[in-house]
Amino acid sequence: MRAAALHTCGEPPRPVEQDEPVPGDGQALVAVTAAPITPLDLLCASGTSYFGQPATPYVPGVQGVGTVLSSAEHATGTRVWFPTTAGMAPGDGAMAERAVVADADLVPLAGSVDDVHLAALGLSAIAAWTALTLTGGLSTGERVLVLGSSGVVGTVALQAARIAGAGAVFGAALEPTAAERAADLGADGFVPLERDDDVATLAARMRDVVGEVDLVLDPLCGVPASAALLCLAPHGRLVNLGGSAGDTATFSSAHLRSGARRVLGYTNNDLTAVERHAAMAAIEEHAAAGRLAVPHEAFALEHVGEAWTRQQRGEVHGRAVVTP
Repeated sequence: MRAAALHTCGEPPRPVEQDEPVPGDGQALVAVTAAPITPLDLLCASGTSYFGQPATPYVPGVQGVGTVLSSAEHATGTRVWFPTTAGMAPGDGAMAERAVVADADLVPLAGSVDDVHLAALGLSAIAAWTALTLTGGLSTGERVLVLGSSGVVGTVALQAARIAGAGAVFGAALEPTAAERAADLGADGFVPLERDDDVATLAARMRDVVGEVDLVLDPLCGVPASAALLCLAPHGRLVNLGGSAGDTATFSSAHLRSGARRVLGYTNNDLTAVERHAAMAAIEEHAAAGRLAVPHEAFALEHVGEAWTRQQRGEVHGRAVVTP
């Protein structure tokens, strides 16, 4: 079968021919139709992730969409989304014509959304949706600030917050075109971020736009998160799910305690199978209805190296998706 194999950490994977995987007990064989290139794929393949350096060669792809070929729990032909541990633990991922996946990890799909688009949504959409609704406990009418609103997680979060009943939704991002994108997605306001921002200056700029907010979705950490914490209303929550702007943020103890404000951590790895299934069902439903979408670009497996490099450089608008 054809697969994308990563032979050296820090370099893009390349197309290869290799034996088809054989499922063991409790595993399914899936014909893969779409596998996105995510920040987690890039991090693991760099050899510098907190999971340690992966054994090479391996097939990357921490998630995918496909059709069940054989399984003890799911009927042949069932359309599924699935996660993998590629790059985080020994074993191959989704960027191949066939993938072996634990039966328990398969999420059956309704089939109402194009495979490539659903793959582009994938774990990023699950993170945004669940961080807002489950970890963040978003209530109807609350005000939400989405940091990094131009990324895939942020793009989903702007839409998901409104779907979940937010009274006002604000974006914040660095890219020059991010304000226009946020407005197109219905944001009530936008905060431009600058690379040389300090906390006090950015907090003042944020307050001019958002006033106070009840919930901050934060895939950035660093200065943006430190500033956003100062804009939290009493009983407000900041949910952190990434650190692309820095690994640490600061907070005022007096500000945090005086309003019973909270800082919460989020990871997809902590979700139960039930929570993951529920999130994907909601995502598929809203995507099918046209309420949830992310930009994406499909690449044949033969061009996985180009897709990988372009995603790494930020040259793909949204998410690059490999179609084995």
